[in-house]
Amino acid sequence: MDTRDPPDPLAMARDLGAAIAAAADAVESTRRIPEPLLARLHESRLFRMLLPRSVGGDQVEPGRYLVAIEEIARHDASVAWNVFVANSSSLIAPFFDPAVARTIFADPTTIVAWGPPNATRASAVAGGYRVSGTWDFASGCRNANWMGAHCHVVEADGSLRLNRRGRPVIRSLLFPAEQATLIDTWNTIGLRGTASDSYSVADLFVPERFSTTREEPELRRERGPLYAFTMQGLYAVGVASVALGIARAMLDAFIGLASKKTPRGLARLADSAVVQADVARAEARLGAARAYLLETLATIYAHADDVDPIDVGDRARVRLACTNAIHGAIEVADFTYKAAGVDGIFPGSPFERRFRDIHTLSQQIQARSAHFEAVGQILLGMPPEVFL
Repeated sequence: MDTRDPPDPLAMARDLGAAIAAAADAVESTRRIPEPLLARLHESRLFRMLLPRSVGGDQVEPGRYLVAIEEIARHDASVAWNVFVANSSSLIAPFFDPAVARTIFADPTTIVAWGPPNATRASAVAGGYRVSGTWDFASGCRNANWMGAHCHVVEADGSLRLNRRGRPVIRSLLFPAEQATLIDTWNTIGLRGTASDSYSVADLFVPERFSTTREEPELRRERGPLYAFTMQGLYAVGVASVALGIARAMLDAFIGLASKKTPRGLARLADSAVVQADVARAEARLGAARAYLLETLATIYAHADDVDPIDVGDRARVRLACTNAIHGAIEVADFTYKAAGVDGIFPGSPFERRFRDIHTLSQQIQARSAHFEAVGQILLGMPPEVFL
């Protein structure tokens, strides 16, 4: 195992801050990360924060991962989204045979991209699976050299394969990106540079060794407290990190604006008692949400088992802290946009693109208010049969 000290991801993110900010307009207009910036992101190893050390990753603690993504998001949310999604996808590595994981991630620029599961079914055949289908929302697919497809599995007799809980298996099939056809569908109001396009495959054969499942955390092969967290929980951490970074940048920009803006017929914004109180409330809301999430991650990481996944109670705590952070960030972003007045509506302002970005993020599944209901059921002693 590689025992070297990993680089400090926050320091690397800060070093890239100016370059990310300088590329933001190009990221927005082309819906792609420019190649020079992409190369620097690879050199910084920021795509490998959550990848196991055993296959060439840095395996950093969740809190260190959070603050690095947050820092990137302060400069451009689409770049941060690409980095967090690539890290989230690399969490499939602990579920593969180590030799297969090393094959996939041997290239230091490997990025795995995929879309969420849909109704697609793969057919079990000798030595693997055959699959045809189309998936959407494959963030980062334009940068990927491996793609994935999450499918139900149809056995030779036509029945659906079931897992140990009696539910249909969702099998993750990985294959080289050139075997997929990318479809340019990502034309959105915000997070435009994530290139979250669609893709399809036709009668593709995927060998059994390049398939696994991420739906059963207890099947992971990699040891260590980082991988005791579920993939779904760490994905939520990534979304929350992007939201916190956007909101932090907007609040800082508004504080700067308030010190110099005097609306017609009124006093300087910074001299308004209403603005003073609202800025203080926004700072507390954002800071409290961030601190709660960081404390939750640190506490769970400290007592996480080296082998067994964290229990449902801890999974619920991660989900609650992430959802709270996302909602808090949206509230702060909305305050700054409204309080900025007409300064917030023009392209190129510190507010307009970030407002579109965070409200695109707000439509993502991780921002659902229903997460509070699910966590509340667990807190009240009524856990669902499956909670990831």
